[in-house]
Amino acid sequence: MTDRIEVKAALTVTDTGEITGVAWPFGSADRVGDVIEKGAMSAPSTLPMLFNHDPAQVIGVWDQILETDTGLTVKGHLLVDDVERAREVRAMIRSKAVTGLSIGFVTKQAKRNAKGRTISAALLHEISVVAIPCHPGAQITSLKSNGASPLKENPKVENEEIEQVAVVPANDTPQVPQIDMKAFNEIKNRLDRLEAKGNRPLVVGVPQPAMSAAEVKDFTHYLSTGDKKSLTTASDTANHILAPEEVSGEFIRNLVEFSPIRAIADVRSTSGATIILPKRTSVTNAVWVGETTQRTGSEPTFDQSEIGVKELSTFVDMSLQLAEDSANVLSEVNLALAEDFGQKESLAFVSGSAALEPSGFMADANISVTNAASGAVISPDELIALMYALPATYRNAGSWVMNGTTLAALRSLKDGHGNYLWQPSYQAGQPETILGRPVVEAVDMPDIGATAEPIIFGDFKRGYRIYDRLSLAVLADPYTQRANGLMRYHARRRVGAGVIRPDAFRKLKMAA
Repeated sequence: MTDRIEVKAALTVTDTGEITGVAWPFGSADRVGDVIEKGAMSAPSTLPMLFNHDPAQVIGVWDQILETDTGLTVKGHLLVDDVERAREVRAMIRSKAVTGLSIGFVTKQAKRNAKGRTISAALLHEISVVAIPCHPGAQITSLKSNGASPLKENPKVENEEIEQVAVVPANDTPQVPQIDMKAFNEIKNRLDRLEAKGNRPLVVGVPQPAMSAAEVKDFTHYLSTGDKKSLTTASDTANHILAPEEVSGEFIRNLVEFSPIRAIADVRSTSGATIILPKRTSVTNAVWVGETTQRTGSEPTFDQSEIGVKELSTFVDMSLQLAEDSANVLSEVNLALAEDFGQKESLAFVSGSAALEPSGFMADANISVTNAASGAVISPDELIALMYALPATYRNAGSWVMNGTTLAALRSLKDGHGNYLWQPSYQAGQPETILGRPVVEAVDMPDIGATAEPIIFGDFKRGYRIYDRLSLAVLADPYTQRANGLMRYHARRRVGAGVIRPDAFRKLKMAA
């Protein structure tokens, strides 16, 4: 998958939120030298309209996608009646603060040219409204008709008005020095392999290449017998065995089901046991002065926060007969570990406070609270006050986190105009929203009750950090439980987490 930012210079938008533009101009290369040929793109009949490629910011739907002589022309509508962010984007387009379109796609077939690549087949996944256009061949297009079927050539569209803006012609005769073709081909082949390896996991939902039959056979044989011949050893121990790449990937996806915080937090990898994060605790102290007034100095102060990597460990016993005879022993062990690890990890991310577990965001005493008037009922005004108590930078990227019981209580709340605060998702795979921001249901959040804190709102990408040290290591023990007819599988995972920006969050605290 090759995800490029390809942009037109300006967009048009109406009062009702109808938006048109050129997502990719044909006939010229982007700034990295890539060219998409006419007829190369394929896509569903409708696509989500995102803001800045953020899946949490669905602002509309593209319901018309056409290939014309000028480029990939799109027409859609912003959800201005239902999504606050969509209204904000409409205002930004009108003021010309945001003028670009960017497409996210998977390359299916391409050839290298002198500058970059010529793409002849690609699958379109989404189109975003972005602030920084980068394609030199830009156009403004206003569509007034329904047009033809998506991605079919439309050589003649009635009432189509096209205004062409300065187009920078592609340099068809670049001055290329003489090079060693053998060396060039070796570098090209190496880059192709690196590109193929790096591109595979970037788009969610695209089937990934399965691990080889030999890898599956070796790992299944190890789980059944304990024989670790030809298997990879974990880097921090000589005994545990790393699961093959495809198994580890499936394990992480299972963790997201049980640990939804991973989907909204900043998740990174680390090679150390402790992560030190420097932070600024005060800012400079500038003051207004006259022409000859004496200036005063400032000394901002700095501190550091520490996130320790913790270890989660368990073992699973299975009968020897099941381990020897079942073709599904790999899936059985994987699913059992994923459920146990995911539940324990999810609880720690929410409320972890013990020395041996990651730090939970609900246990952080530095996060401010908005006090509710009641100990049993939440009012719409309290949710609005909580949300707007955060700085706009965090508020506009924030997410609500609560359990299902609390969410059920909020679904009937309305604002002063009679509109429900809770809004269903209009796009498959996208979350529900409250006050225009997504809602994440976490089973480990507290219920509504006296002095409880059942709701937190904030920017988890900036405020909560998760560090993965070891995804999954498995040790098969065919001996200690053999007298009982069992095979024991030891598994461990190392992960650390903690709040790095308390000011990015705010909790709702119920009255006593």
